[in-house]
Amino acid sequence: MASTAEKTMDKSQAMFADMNDRTKAAMEKSSKMVEEMNDFAKGNVEAMAESGRITAKGLESFGRDAAEYSRKSFETMTAAMKEMASAKSPTDFFKLQSDYVRSAFDSAVAEASKQSEAMLKLAGEASQPLSNRVAVAADKAKTVA
Repeated sequence: MASTAEKTMDKSQAMFADMNDRTKAAMEKSSKMVEEMNDFAKGNVEAMAESGRITAKGLESFGRDAAEYSRKSFETMTAAMKEMASAKSPTDFFKLQSDYVRSAFDSAVAEASKQSEAMLKLAGEASQPLSNRVAVAADKAKTVA
């Protein structure tokens, strides 16, 4: 009977030791997983911040460009108005007016094209940090699967 009790005790101790080892391993694995998730979340926040910085810098540039274009347009318009005011005949006036309107239209189309290209470029640059994070997430998903 004593030997059966000892065997039962030994088996119980072995079982509890095994459970203890498994619990420790699970806790270490969970701790590591939480640490990796925190690192991943930190990377996401950093990517969002970088995207925001790129966007802000680009929008600031758009504002400067728009102000410069407005200034140049105003100067061009003022010069054209002065020139039209000094026209000697209605024919000269309408020719000057036509030239100005054509020039202003061409300038507006060129500026719109330039701004569209810049906006597309900015969108690509601002989304790059986020795209990189998506790639990291996809790699992590492959590793887990």
